[in-house]
Amino acid sequence: MRLLIVNPYASGVSDEVAERVRRALGDVEVERTTQPGHATELARAAGDAEAVYVFSGDGGFNEVLNGIGPDTPVGFIPGGGANVLPRALGLSRDPVAAAERVAAGRTKRISVGRVNGRRFGFAAGVGLDAEAVRRLDAYGRTQEHGRAGNVRFAREVARMIQEHHGRFEPSLEILGQGRAAFAFIANGDPYTYAGRIPLRVAPEARFELGLDLVAPRVVSPASIPRLLTYALRGRGQGTAGDVLYAHDLDRIEIVCDHAMALQVDGEDLGDVTSALFEAERNALLVLN
Repeated sequence: MRLLIVNPYASGVSDEVAERVRRALGDVEVERTTQPGHATELARAAGDAEAVYVFSGDGGFNEVLNGIGPDTPVGFIPGGGANVLPRALGLSRDPVAAAERVAAGRTKRISVGRVNGRRFGFAAGVGLDAEAVRRLDAYGRTQEHGRAGNVRFAREVARMIQEHHGRFEPSLEILGQGRAAFAFIANGDPYTYAGRIPLRVAPEARFELGLDLVAPRVVSPASIPRLLTYALRGRGQGTAGDVLYAHDLDRIEIVCDHAMALQVDGEDLGDVTSALFEAERNALLVLN
């Protein structure tokens, strides 16, 4: 049995496109999610499946990798706004083309991250980006358009920078590394996308390795353009004196000065005062 999990609330999913994806995959059973967490349940119940495919956005992909077993091949078909995970794995942004490729059955093993018990596929953050995710969620989701997209996300980040007058003081301790204003944890490169533009926050991160840490020690109005340039060019942050950068880690422990927002794969996990990140090496068998 091969299973296709479809999230009908993802912005790029419609009945018509879902049917085209199904035809591209061949003989598959189709399950549509109906509520948060449903994709995790479906993936967990598909332990004897020959393969599991997910037509969704990054939130649905995250749910599936929190339920999928280590030896069940899983294919991520882009149906959301950013679709970071399948794009970072080298799949087409076109869902039918991506479905045709994963249907070929080629697999490879990748690592995943875990924070406070929750897995993530490509990225997690404490502070700035997690707060932006929360603000994005406040706009709500619709059946027709899903969640607000990259332009709105960028506006929220800009608004937060303005609210802080461009200055972010150290607010957390990364044990064994030092203090920082906020933290980005990457399981692969790029960290995310702004439309077609990859944001390479942790350019050395690889799906086949452990986790990478990028954490500005302090942010000032003068440093913001330089920090943004690092992410756009994918270089510079590793040697910058005001940025903590660590590569291929198995464990990252963060203690916050006060409750701070935590996100994984663009999903808000609420406020935390501490976060334990761990690498699960070779944990997932992906179709690519």
